Amino acid sequence: MWDSLPTVSALLANNIVGAQFIEILLLIFGLFLILAGAFTAYFGSGKSRTIGVGLLVAGLVIGLGIGYWYHASVGNLGSLLWESFLVLIAAVIGALAAVAIFLVAIMKS
Repeated sequence: MWDSLPTVSALLANNIVGAQFIEILLLIFGLFLILAGAFTAYFGSGKSRTIGVGLLVAGLVIGLGIGYWYHASVGNLGSLLWESFLVLIAAVIGALAAVAIFLVAIMKS
């Protein structure tokens, strides 16, 4: 029964949108690792500073790695970066709107 189900990698290989989802996810993941690492390395002390540097380096490796891979395989990295930026902005606006509605509902009750 389970043999007839397609694997995730096969679905992503045949689905451009799924591949772009993974690429954008990894780019944003790398960006937030860089931000968290820089914040921790700057404000932390001792072990925290070391962990922050590790997060910063991991974010750089992931971000540059996925950027290089995308540029080498598909090209037009600028398009992916612009789409990633728009997805991030849309997510932030949606999250802020939901939190605002939640706070208004809680404050009014």
